Amino acid sequence: MKLAEFQQIGCEHEGVPLAGFAARPPSGDRLPTVLAFPGAAGGALRMRMTVSKLAELGYLAAAVSMYDAREDASDEKAAGRLFMELIKAPDRLRSRVRTWFDAVAALPGADPDRMAAIGYCFGGKCVLELARGGADVKVTIAYHGLLTTDAPARPGDIKGEVAAYCAGRDPFVPVADIDALRGELTEAGVPHQITLFSDARHAFTDPEADSHGRAGIAFDALAERISWAGTVELLDMKLRDRS
Repeated sequence: MKLAEFQQIGCEHEGVPLAGFAARPPSGDRLPTVLAFPGAAGGALRMRMTVSKLAELGYLAAAVSMYDAREDASDEKAAGRLFMELIKAPDRLRSRVRTWFDAVAALPGADPDRMAAIGYCFGGKCVLELARGGADVKVTIAYHGLLTTDAPARPGDIKGEVAAYCAGRDPFVPVADIDALRGELTEAGVPHQITLFSDARHAFTDPEADSHGRAGIAFDALAERISWAGTVELLDMKLRDRS
């Protein structure tokens, strides 16, 4: 797959510099825009492939990091430390995802009225916190995401549609968490779809997941294809009004 040309982007949150990159179609103004958050370990190449695919579909797509840009997050221990720092500071996490949302919405060519957010693993938690915090996100999609929260959505908090693609054999996301998310969204009156791949494991969208050699983490080609196909259709319907 030929990767798109990327534009380096960045912002600052509470004095911390943040970095990411964006890809866009060859032309177009006020493009439907997708903000993408990676897992705790980053996965820059995989995120480049994701935003490339989105750009080919006509979206301005941005992949962003939640970590201090001065840190070497490619180091597993450093990434783990940075991840835990944010997990232990839920208000900071929610504020930081909102800072990224505002920064991407302000990019040249972005359409702030047609924004979506997708996230993998830790990124799934990030996009759900973005939606719970009241950002004007038309579509929020979490893949094998961390689902728990310190501040559940109340009626009116979440502005758009939520989709969660979950794994039945995910050691990091028990079925009880999936049920809790369903209950939270139902009580808050949020239109949502929760898909459970009963035999899939954590990180099922990542073709390199098996290389980690960790129990409970594995690629699942069928789950990956179905979740991506659902993503494409949902983005098309909600950001382009093609019902």
